[in-house]
Amino acid sequence: MPIYRITTPAEFSFELACSFLERSPREVLHRVDGGKVFKALYYRTEKILFTIRQDHSDLIVEFLNQHPAESTVNYVTDYVKEWFDLRTDLKPFYNMVEQDSLLGPLTKKYFGYRIVGQPDLFESLVWAVLGQQINLTFAYTLKQRFVEMYGDRIEHEGQPYFLFPSYQRVSQLTPESLLALQFSKQKASYTIGIAQAFASGEITKISLQHLSLSEGKEKLMKIKGIGNWTANYALMKTFRYPEAFPLEDVGIHNAIKNLKGMKSKPTLEQVKRIFKKYKGWEAYATLYLWKSL
Repeated sequence: MPIYRITTPAEFSFELACSFLERSPREVLHRVDGGKVFKALYYRTEKILFTIRQDHSDLIVEFLNQHPAESTVNYVTDYVKEWFDLRTDLKPFYNMVEQDSLLGPLTKKYFGYRIVGQPDLFESLVWAVLGQQINLTFAYTLKQRFVEMYGDRIEHEGQPYFLFPSYQRVSQLTPESLLALQFSKQKASYTIGIAQAFASGEITKISLQHLSLSEGKEKLMKIKGIGNWTANYALMKTFRYPEAFPLEDVGIHNAIKNLKGMKSKPTLEQVKRIFKKYKGWEAYATLYLWKSL
């Protein structure tokens, strides 16, 4: 099979990206093994399976289940650039926080760490809903059950590779079918409602991608189950709004408390004040605070 090269910025660590991708043994939408990331995707009517590995300053993409057409190669290489946020120039952010007591040491320790995103907006919103008010371990358990039950798969050398369920399929489900997977009533209702909003055209990635952050949030928050945290998370992970950050996120509060040696978690007002100096880079400030945990 032919291989395809993607040149990466100097401020990119494939090792740290892989460490993020490996954070749960229950992850079913990709696999990290032997220095390679294995990923399945839809492209038009095709199911594509490919690997990503590093070779010096390049990423190498190799297709496992087909000899791809040029349009397929372009789609997958664009996806990889978006997934690993390779188009963002991190130099201004690193310069901004170089002398910062909170983030300066973290950007040196985790140099090249980037936001591993979720280019699929439907997946991003559903994952955010699944993570609401439960611990990460159980959120991954719910996702695994959901994907294995309703997502497509590709078999390669005896290994299954799963694709996230389509909104078309999820929009036809009943809440009872998700309750059987241990979804709460709210999560079941919200997940199906989000799928129905995509199926009806009320939400599309294209319709959101040129909006301002506030306009994007306003549009998303019209959908039941998408509050401020969920909207900010999706806009950060799918659209790369640098100023999007989930202000109410408990992880941000815990990280600040730990790094500053505070006796109790900061208030929302304190977090807002701290983040003022990271204006325009709030999403990356959030990323490095999360990493400190």
